[in-house]
Order: sequence, then structure tokens, then C-alpha cells
Amino acid sequence: MSKLLKIKKMLTSHGLDAYIIPKNDEFFNEYAFPDRLKTVTNFSGSAGFSIITNNLNYLFVDGRYLIQSKLESGKNFKIVEIPYNYPKDILNSIKYKKIGYDPKLFTSSTLERYFDNKYQLVPIKKNFVDEIYSEKNKKNKFFYKLDDKFVGETTLSKIDKLSKILKKNKCDSIFISAPENVAWLLNIRGHDNPSSPIPNVRLIIDKEKNIYFLSDLKKIKKIKNKINYKKINFCSFENFFDIIQKLKTTSFTIDKLSCSVFYESLIQSNFVIKSFEDPIYHLKSIKNKFEIESMKSTHIKDGVALTKFLYWIKQDKNFGFDELYLEKKLEKFRRKNKDYLYPSFNTIAGSGPNSAIIHYRSSKKTNRKIYKSDIFLCDSGGQYKYGTTDVTRTVCFSKPSSRIKEIFTRVLKGHIAVVTNNLNKINKGNLIDKKARKSLKAIKLDYGHGTGHGVGFFSNVHEGPQAISKFNSIQLREGMIVSNEPGYYEEGKFGIRIENLIYIEKKKNKLKFKNLTLAPIDNDLIDKKLLTSKEKDYLLKYNLEVYKYISPYLNRSEKNWLLKLV
Repeated sequence: MSKLLKIKKMLTSHGLDAYIIPKNDEFFNEYAFPDRLKTVTNFSGSAGFSIITNNLNYLFVDGRYLIQSKLESGKNFKIVEIPYNYPKDILNSIKYKKIGYDPKLFTSSTLERYFDNKYQLVPIKKNFVDEIYSEKNKKNKFFYKLDDKFVGETTLSKIDKLSKILKKNKCDSIFISAPENVAWLLNIRGHDNPSSPIPNVRLIIDKEKNIYFLSDLKKIKKIKNKINYKKINFCSFENFFDIIQKLKTTSFTIDKLSCSVFYESLIQSNFVIKSFEDPIYHLKSIKNKFEIESMKSTHIKDGVALTKFLYWIKQDKNFGFDELYLEKKLEKFRRKNKDYLYPSFNTIAGSGPNSAIIHYRSSKKTNRKIYKSDIFLCDSGGQYKYGTTDVTRTVCFSKPSSRIKEIFTRVLKGHIAVVTNNLNKINKGNLIDKKARKSLKAIKLDYGHGTGHGVGFFSNVHEGPQAISKFNSIQLREGMIVSNEPGYYEEGKFGIRIENLIYIEKKKNKLKFKNLTLAPIDNDLIDKKLLTSKEKDYLLKYNLEVYKYISPYLNRSEKNWLLKLV
């Protein structure tokens, strides 16, 4: 019996009309483990959810994943694009009455956004997917403490900052449910998640600054005596209810992004919830000078690997290699650096029509040979000691058409418009996003994703609240790191994207974007007639900067090639 049929059978046994399967795990990590949505739908994208009914199966995704979801899941699932259609619209039209869900996998804000009170949402203790298929996490390694000299701020200093914010908001205690925020607060990392050093942990901090550290107690051996804070208690996740019962407090702050309905209901039954905003998101979005310097150093290391890869791919005349081979080849270049740990996300190595799939991942099934006429898009990144990278380069292997060159150049113009934007006048992501799209929109083209996301320091490659997108109005401030990645994608033909990581520097009271990423941009795809003198000047300065920092680590042939791009 297929997984879908087994779930439909459970619908009947529980008296349900439908069951919701989200992408996220119970920690709301960036990359879910276990990936229940993929188990049932075969959809490998990083965001979305499914609704299984007795008759029909729905998969809800945003514009980034439309092509990918159709290819991976279109046979058994009706693909629905958010935000143009919401689950409540479909459920209301079919008049379902009882919808089951796992309360540990949903926040109340998610349920409010996508569903309404015209039917009954029924919390189910045992997860339907786990009942039919259970994937065990093989990782059982210890958490570890980061050296303060690389972090630039002690745990005690961060706790004091957090405590002051809670007092200002007249809130006694906070439940920190987002593991990435716990990792930032205590300067710890772990091995629980793919592509990220974030450990699966949670915290409670009360008004007396007592900390209750919730985790798998088998993993705390290396940090137990290294966290320089006396008022910390190490507890298992199962102790949560006992802890809150003993707290001498009246009000709580919880996180609307990662506090599940399960935990929220336990807190709400004992305390007043005064705030749904974890202040750590904003605190950690501002990187200090030590974190910025570590990121700069990391991006030189990564830039060397990527430049060597780009030289190799542009010089090699044997087009017998395929996408998976190129992915592994880039990984080999990165592994030559002793500080490299692992990819910061699944590498996107798409050629020809595959490059048009925004979040494409090559597999044995989709793997494609590279042809001389192809456009090749490679979006990749690495986790290093101590830093996180994310970069996209698009290359060609033969003379591209004038249309391809024009589109690439307009994407480049958008990329330059972002990094050269006057932050003293325009400092909100939604306004900068408009500037990034301007050149493409002039010829009635656009792209279905945001222009940039926040990036963590040796943490998640995607981090909020900062972003450059249509819907993000967060003020960008000194020390924030974001990606700069406009693009264009033509289904079944080609995809183009240029991505650098940039940070905000303040000098003489003026804010300015500065590049972290150091890697050449393919000159063969640029129509310089479309560039203004200011854009040409920017490109020259950027290429010189790449040469300055990367060339000392290259051989003679690689240096000569890089110099020709200046």
C-alpha cells in the first residue's frame, strides 16, 4: 500500500476529512529533518505544505517552486500557488469539516494565516507520516562552544541585553523555541542539522535570569562546563511541563515563528503571553566587527575555491561532464581548505532547461550532460570555521545569443543597483527590491523570488528579519548581511542569476553596502553597451577587488585568466 493510501486510511479511522503535512520539523529548522513532506509528496523544495483528502491531494508552494513541484509531484498532487490561493479557499469551497494536524509542527500564526473557523482543526498527537515511515537521525554528536574571540561578545553580555528588553516590555520570562536563537545567545553550535551548525535546543529564561536548557542530554558533555554562566540548568525536553509549573512568574514572551501550538497551549494555560516576538532575531541580525571580519576571511577562502572552479569550467573543452560531476568538482575545490566543513545548502547546479528551475537540485533521475550551447547556473555555499557563504554564478561555454546577453546584462544592472544603492536615502528591503527589478521590467521581464535574504554568522544561510523583497519593510542597519541575487528564468530554456553576499558598513555616519563575495562574473555574458559609465566603473572596481584578494592563492594560468577579466 502506498504512503498516500495509508494516510487516507488513517483519515477514515480518525474521522477526518483532511490532514495537513508541513515542510518543517518540530524545531522549525531551515532544512527539515525528518522531511515528512518529501516522504509523502516527493517534493524536495525548502518550503511548502500538503493537504491530503479522501478524494484529492494538494501541494501548496510559492512562485520559486512552481516548475519544480510540477516535475516532482504533479502526477499525484494538484499544485497550488501561494499567495494567489490559500488553503482556506480550497477547503471552504469543498466544505470539509474536520482537518487533522500535528500541533508540534504548526504555530498559531500559521494556522491563522492559512485556515479559518469555518471547519474544525483537530490536533492529532501521533503524526500520520511517522506512523507509516520513520526516519532516524544518525547524528548523535556533542554540542560545542565557540571561542569568544571569534564571536566578539560573551554569553553573559547577550543575556544582559535580552534581560533588559524583557524588563522594558514588562515581561517576566521568555521561551526561546528557535534553536538558531539559542545558539546565538549561548555561543554554541552542534551537528543536528544538514547544512547548518545549529543544535536542536530550546531555552526558558525567567525574570531572575535562571536558564533552563532543554535538549538531548547525551549531547551536552562538551558545553556543560564551558558555558560561563552559573544559573543554567540542563534538562530534557520532557521536563518542559514540570519547569513551567515551578516558575515564579506571571507573563511570557514566545516566538510566533517557531513556538508550536503544542508549547503555546501549555504556556497559555499557566501564564499570560505578553509578546509573540523573540527579540533575539533583531539582536543577532546586527553582526559585530569580529563576526564581519570572520565572514570577510571566510569569503576569501570560498572565493579562491569558486574562482579555481570557474577557471577550470571555462577552460576545459571536454563537454562530456554532467551536472552531478560539476557539483562534486566544486565541492573538491572547497574541501582543499582546512576550515571548510560542508555545504551551507544543497548545491543548485543546473544546465540548459534545468537552470530555469529556481531551486533545482540535480539527481540521478534529472542529471543532465553539459553542452557547449548551454547556460550553466551554479548556486552554492559553504559552512566554514567561522563563517557562512552563499554565491551564484551563471556561465556560458560558447558565444551566447544577443537576447541572452541582454537579459544577463539587465540582471547585472539590477545587481549593481542594489549594491550601489544609497542606504542613507533608501534603507528598506521592499524599496531596494524595486530598484533591482527596474532594468528587467523595462523589457517586461521579472523573477518570482525576493532579491535578497538575510544571512547568519556561522549559522543558517537564510536568516531574518532582514531581507530585500517586495514584502519586507525592515530597516536595513549597520552590520546586517543580506544576499543580492536578482535573476531571470525561462521555463524549459535557461535561467540566469548573479548572487553576492553584502554587508552594511558605516563610515562618517554614512551607510554603504560592501561586498563579501569575491568571485569573477562571466564577461562573455555581458553586453557592455547596455551599461552606464557608473555601472562599468563599479564592475571594474569589483573585478580589481576580486583580483587583489584572490590572486595570491592562484597559479600563473589562473592569475592571467582572472586579470583578463579586469
